[in-house]
Amino acid sequence: MRARSDKGSLDAVAGLIEAEEFGSRATVVAGPATGQSAVIQDNQLIAGELPPEIAADVIADAAALLDRERSLTLTYGSEEVYIESVVPRPHLVIFGAVHIAQELIPMARQLGFHVTVSDARSAFTTTERFPDADRLLVGWPDQIEMQFDRRTYVVVLSHDARFEDPLWPLVLPSPAAYIGAMGSSKTAARRRERLLADGFGPDQVDRIHGPIGLNIGAETPAEIAVGIIAEIVETRAKPGIPLALRGTVTTI
Repeated sequence: MRARSDKGSLDAVAGLIEAEEFGSRATVVAGPATGQSAVIQDNQLIAGELPPEIAADVIADAAALLDRERSLTLTYGSEEVYIESVVPRPHLVIFGAVHIAQELIPMARQLGFHVTVSDARSAFTTTERFPDADRLLVGWPDQIEMQFDRRTYVVVLSHDARFEDPLWPLVLPSPAAYIGAMGSSKTAARRRERLLADGFGPDQVDRIHGPIGLNIGAETPAEIAVGIIAEIVETRAKPGIPLALRGTVTTI
């Protein structure tokens, strides 16, 4: 099965990375077609080629792996194919320029996140306080330009309902991968009641991780940040969701 584009696989992968788009690279690493390689996007080849008899199965498995952001070597008959997922950097959006955010940002950057901090208070949202942030946005949630896609992880550290309330209509209906909010169990329960009364569906409201973070007995801002980033990592791994593949996972 030949791609409709004659671009080389490496150039196509470079294009995906530069445009921050999703895709996959499949390379035959063992078997009669060793060395053949192709780039897959939106369930079709955009560069390179694969053996016709396995192309459809490889494309299907590439989509499944891309959804989990995983890379694997799979066996299809006499061919072994390494499927590498190409994904944009995940985006951590922190609402609330507080001490926990200062501790959380370096951890997120080490894990490859692009980090945005937003707060309505300009005195707090400064490069001096957040030198590691990629982007600082000053304003209320409904006044700033922000997109929440499947690679967005939202952390709400503000305790102020005036800041939270304009945020939920933007975040809850979005495909954001993670939504977490600070506050005690009582605060989370009151938030849930308020959002349900405002017309949000239970499935939408239940997306909010609150109290935010894994329960590790955290007390200091740094410890709370560890719990938050751990919960985000756990969410990215999507535990408990079976990965259905057409190829067989190669044991090395």
